[in-house]
Amino acid sequence: MRVYIPATVPMLRTLVAEREIFPLGATAFAVTPTLREAYASGDDDELAEVAMMEAARASLRLLAGERDDADDSGSPAESEPSRPIYRRAVIAADVIGAKHRPDLDDAVVKLAGPLTYNQIASVHVDLADAEPQVAKAVDVIDAADLGDTDAEFVLGDAEDHQLAWYAAQELPFLLDLL
Repeated sequence: MRVYIPATVPMLRTLVAEREIFPLGATAFAVTPTLREAYASGDDDELAEVAMMEAARASLRLLAGERDDADDSGSPAESEPSRPIYRRAVIAADVIGAKHRPDLDDAVVKLAGPLTYNQIASVHVDLADAEPQVAKAVDVIDAADLGDTDAEFVLGDAEDHQLAWYAAQELPFLLDLL
């Protein structure tokens, strides 16, 4: 099954260094029977795009968590190695044993184990020009989840940016450029 796993740049660095990663909560997104039922029309490619966009939105939540963790660390700003990278990332991978979680959302699946590097089909990451809008979206993702229409507009500005596609073997070179 093709799944779309929300990620961040630090998570991608871990994946390259350790050759595997266990997504937060083992959560991923996929074209599930419930997702198919939710749409009156749409082929597999269109539904896969929906699942990937759900993963991209989840990536915003991961970015918000990383920012909050950095704020709570209490370390002085001088000791921080670099500024945060506000880019959504999604790993597309082929896995076995993912279980549908309709109690969470139409496209949510739970992975059976860690994702290994050889399971990666592609990686999708925002380009640099998306960073200002993604940073703003990170600030309002919770409010958007709670129905704040102004926050939804800010989120929409970030989601208007398409994620760039990279082959798995390009990932180490991409990370070197960031």
